[in-house]
Amino acid sequence: MLTVTEVRNAEPREKPYKLADSKGLHLFVTTKGAKSWRFKYRYAKLEKLLTFGLFPEVTLAQARDRRDAARAMLREGKDPAIEIERRKLAAIAAAGATFKAVAEQWMEAEKVRWSPGHLKRVNERLTRDLYPALGKMPIAEVTGPMVLRELRKIEKRGSIETAKRVKGYVVGIFKLAKGEHLVGAEALLSVSEIGAALRPTPAGSKHPALTSTAELLDFQTAVDRSTSDPQTKLCSRLLAMTVVRIGVLRTARWSEFTGIDWDDPDAPAPDALWSIPAERMKLEVEDKGNAAFGHEVTLPSQAVQVLRALRVLTGRFDLLFPGQHDRRVPMSDSAVSSMYKRLGGGRYKGKMVPHGWRSAFSTIMNERAAELDRDGDRMIIDMMLAHVPEGMSASEWAYNRARYLKRRRDLGQAWADMITKDLPDPFRLLQ
Repeated sequence: MLTVTEVRNAEPREKPYKLADSKGLHLFVTTKGAKSWRFKYRYAKLEKLLTFGLFPEVTLAQARDRRDAARAMLREGKDPAIEIERRKLAAIAAAGATFKAVAEQWMEAEKVRWSPGHLKRVNERLTRDLYPALGKMPIAEVTGPMVLRELRKIEKRGSIETAKRVKGYVVGIFKLAKGEHLVGAEALLSVSEIGAALRPTPAGSKHPALTSTAELLDFQTAVDRSTSDPQTKLCSRLLAMTVVRIGVLRTARWSEFTGIDWDDPDAPAPDALWSIPAERMKLEVEDKGNAAFGHEVTLPSQAVQVLRALRVLTGRFDLLFPGQHDRRVPMSDSAVSSMYKRLGGGRYKGKMVPHGWRSAFSTIMNERAAELDRDGDRMIIDMMLAHVPEGMSASEWAYNRARYLKRRRDLGQAWADMITKDLPDPFRLLQ
């Protein structure tokens, strides 16, 4: 049997190891020195492991008490892991942890990242669409199929995207509930998986888009191989990486770009930035005159190379993409979209438009955020698309842009890496 001194003096080693106590209890020590109490037992002919907590938060005496309690459950024919979780959830449910109560706790935690307008919309959607059926239920009793039933009602109204958003709220609520030990991992998985059962966005929408990296890479290869002029091809590739609106890109000026050494084509540009003035953004009329509503686009290394190639073509002009006949005005607003329609003999007509890059970015990067368990990236992804939340002041918008600049840069680089993999150097498009 272990002594308190032995437990306290257990040092990390090259590999994790165990120190046995008695009756299935042992101390597990990691290579970094973390010490946890574990109880090994057999149930239904299977060997299982139950963790009681970390030392010193859980003392040796407490660990033995918990082991003895677990052994008593085994004698009653119960699996200790399941029984302990069941008792926790039952106690919480009895204490009044309803779906609505946890949802309100989730909104309270999230509101520091949201504008007042967004908070109001989330609350209204939950109140209208979920609380009538689920609000008073203990959250431990709410299941994925129950949530899906309510989301189906939203879909029947024709609000396909709203159903997807509300599903996202539920996942956030259950993540908080799991962190608070109100539900188990199975409950979180149950609500997370219902997204696959929701209806897809209808085909033929206003801005059709390809939404897989493989399709986007094939599409860009088709652009590179097309007979279109180099300026239009480079515009398409820059559009893909910056995910701005095509009208904003075709009116871009060289003076808006900073942090790039134009004389040295090999110089790194870790701080490359495109600063778009508010008057050229899609904003309410009264906001276009407020400089604080401008938008900065962080430029990944691949975008910098596109700009350097483009500068060979149009660097002597004010505009990045001047018109063919009059270099003082922007290129045609239909140049890129017309190229897309012609690609592959019309293969992509109705499947991809210039605005589709924004939809593709939002879909793929939000899915990536979910896979990496980085819910905070969702707000930053919206920020990169210049979606100013309803009710947000100019000063708050400017503050958030500066605060999340590094993360925006990281996400922009990750996106560029995905959609330019194995594409030729942009200078080759000049040939």
